[in-house]
Amino acid sequence: VIYLGRTPEEAYRILMFGDTSYIPFRDAAYGSCSFYITLLDCFYAVKKAMHYGFLNFNSFNLDEYEHYEKAENGDLNWIIPDRFLAFCGPHSRTRLESGYHQHSPEAYIPYFKNHNVTTIVRLNKRMYDAKRFTSAGFDHYDLFFADGSTPTDAIVKEFLDICENAEGAVAVHCKAGLGRTGTLIACYIMKHYRMTAAETIAWVRICRPGSVIGPQQQFLVMKQTNLWLEGDYFRQKLRGQENGKHRAAVSKLLLAVDDISISGVENQDKQEPELYSDDDEISGVTQGDRLRALKSRRQSKTNAIPLT
Repeated sequence: VIYLGRTPEEAYRILMFGDTSYIPFRDAAYGSCSFYITLLDCFYAVKKAMHYGFLNFNSFNLDEYEHYEKAENGDLNWIIPDRFLAFCGPHSRTRLESGYHQHSPEAYIPYFKNHNVTTIVRLNKRMYDAKRFTSAGFDHYDLFFADGSTPTDAIVKEFLDICENAEGAVAVHCKAGLGRTGTLIACYIMKHYRMTAAETIAWVRICRPGSVIGPQQQFLVMKQTNLWLEGDYFRQKLRGQENGKHRAAVSKLLLAVDDISISGVENQDKQEPELYSDDDEISGVTQGDRLRALKSRRQSKTNAIPLT
């Protein structure tokens, strides 16, 4: 697929020769699994990533990737180069706690400035003062929702609006930078690149293993068609603005999409969503804590050096 230009189906057919079967990939959650990603999903993800310029081995730096994904060096990965960076949530101060390296906002600032990151989006409870980023010239936004859960329509819309208006790259984090972070970045990819939910999950996990967990997988499948529609609307609107006019078909589409919720279905429960409280993550160990600990144990021991 990468070097010979084979289609995903051709590559997969070779592997399946002789009725060979392969175990599918599952999420990083504990317990039973109800959603799987296949090798074919991964091949499609790589093919589309190459098409859209996400993946270029002429510029890909393996040493840099392996360095920065380690907890002691920042625990960060680019999902879309120069556009989306996923990282572990910063803390009030740099320290080693329960075997896991925690970093202050100041530890990330030099790297962010060197890589044109202009915007930080926090999805978890407040573990640091946002002013430590904003005083350094970054835009900072809070879009809280509970660890291991799925975002509301309002959060998805606000996240997409923030990213579509960001001047530079966007750095997104929750507690571990895996579940909530991967889910919202996946929404952007599905909207703007029309990748399927399975392809998008596969790509995000190739870049940052462990991303998108439990019900977040089915959530993305449910959102796929409507995120594609949102993306079609967005691109047609931009084309209309560039041409200085809107054709009748485009105007009709705009009116239709204005009346469509990003969920694509009427909410069966009309109650207001319960507001997320910091107490939800303060009272005990959450999924993010377990994932960070697991990741830290699996990573090889190396000497930590400052982020640059």
